[in-house]
Amino acid sequence: MCKVVLSERMAVICNTCGLPEDLCACGELAKDSTKIIIRLETRRFKKKGTMIEGLDPKLNNLETVAKELKNKYACGGTAKDGYIFLQGDHRDTIKDTLIGLGFPEESIELH
Repeated sequence: MCKVVLSERMAVICNTCGLPEDLCACGELAKDSTKIIIRLETRRFKKKGTMIEGLDPKLNNLETVAKELKNKYACGGTAKDGYIFLQGDHRDTIKDTLIGLGFPEESIELH
């Protein structure tokens, strides 16, 4: 006697929009509504750094974004508590880089 086992594949449903996970666009919509602020900060010993604030750690993997930015600019940096800090002044080109990573231009504010 042969047994037939049927495996049911349940679709994961998004709690926000109610669509299946593969069709969910909540992450992209939330990415559009965020306000990213880029500013220059002076730390100890008059060292300058670029501070990127306003990224939601729930929607964006800050470690991954920080790693890509550090590789692009060949600098050190960190990602903590909803912000990314890069060593050095990168304000002139960081906006174009963030746009290339998928963040909308309207939500990026340069101080």
